[in-house]
Amino acid sequence: MIDLESRVLRAYVVQPVLSSDRAYDSDYKLEEARRLAEALEVEVAGADLVALREIRAGEYFTSGKLDEIKAYINSHDIDILIVNTSIAPIQQRNLERKLNVKVVDRSGMILEIFGLRAATKEGKLQVELARQAYERSRLVRTWTHLERQRGGQGFLAGPGETQIESDRRMLDKRISKLRSQIDDVRRTRELQRKQRQRAPERVVALVGYTNAGKSTIFNRVTDGDVLAKDMLFATLDTTHRLLDLPSGSKAILSDTVGFISDLPTDLITAFRATLEEVQEADLILHIRDITDPLADDRRDVVMDILRSLNAGPEHGQPILEVLNKIDLLDDDESESEVNAARRLLDGDDHTGAIGISALNGQGVDRLLMRIEEMLGASDEIIHSIIPPAQFAARAWLHEHGEIISEQMRDNGVMDIKVRLRSSDAGIYRSKHSDLIAG
Repeated sequence: MIDLESRVLRAYVVQPVLSSDRAYDSDYKLEEARRLAEALEVEVAGADLVALREIRAGEYFTSGKLDEIKAYINSHDIDILIVNTSIAPIQQRNLERKLNVKVVDRSGMILEIFGLRAATKEGKLQVELARQAYERSRLVRTWTHLERQRGGQGFLAGPGETQIESDRRMLDKRISKLRSQIDDVRRTRELQRKQRQRAPERVVALVGYTNAGKSTIFNRVTDGDVLAKDMLFATLDTTHRLLDLPSGSKAILSDTVGFISDLPTDLITAFRATLEEVQEADLILHIRDITDPLADDRRDVVMDILRSLNAGPEHGQPILEVLNKIDLLDDDESESEVNAARRLLDGDDHTGAIGISALNGQGVDRLLMRIEEMLGASDEIIHSIIPPAQFAARAWLHEHGEIISEQMRDNGVMDIKVRLRSSDAGIYRSKHSDLIAG
């Protein structure tokens, strides 16, 4: 972790721009990097695009660009250089020697933010596992006694090599222990999921690019009281609350960690125990920021991560796209922006989308109706006549279904109508076909 001193550290954010990159995308990548740096709780003293004709194997930047970066660092009292891309360990070390400041790449920055935001024991374990795996190749930050070796000649030479191998073994032991603890978390979550599967309530999972408004929506439709802040990765820990639907039935709403492009592989692996909950959802709500100029690109990022988790439409899970922040589309916007927003709402590839404002509640009632409609799309209503001797079947229906009506006849026979998931309806038919009314 970055050692935050008593004063706020000053950071300089740079976004490398290669000849193949689109200028439009680079501007927004730089803005996202700046906001990530702010989430890191440092002062962003500057943020610039750095055009590169080539990537240097040793220091990433060319000597001319390095001189420019060094001049800025020296003149603005910079403590940290944030490079918004993945850089190799040797490039990181060489940059730190050349510039005499800490250097953090995109993966390291996201890991640092997760380390600051993790609140539960589970979240801290997951972040620590990802961070240790990341640091194993770099041997920086945590193992501060290696910092002294950087000033000497030949970082990997002589006695230093023995020390590095020793610390690598220490890291391997720590990683092994963390993985064991994460496996315990996975088993606990699996038990919790099985308990929810036995409950009649369906599970609705919120997913989306970070800062799209998931937590605000979660708070709007439940009594979640989850931190909702205009900050990337404001919340990390998965939260569950009951969601009241228009007909009076209920569902379980699950808020998950936000996604982001180039999310470190180690972080996805570490948080898999949490993100696997999306696999068990009956419905996925994909929350999108309609005002984001890169909304379609963000959508692709989320869908790619869902596919990596074996979740989404390809695995039989319906997705409803929720286009948030429509309250920001006012008359002052240009005609092109309004038309683009309408296409986003009504285009042929977004027929399953609903526009809402989580901030003022606009469209939320329609969203809840659509959720209920989609959850019940494959439900079946079973009419069953149950004699007293087989009341175990009645108990099973109460445990697995939503009772529509129930009436006891004079002879003690129970006349019951219940809404069941299609899978549960199949189970009931196979066990009690003789109890189903014609």
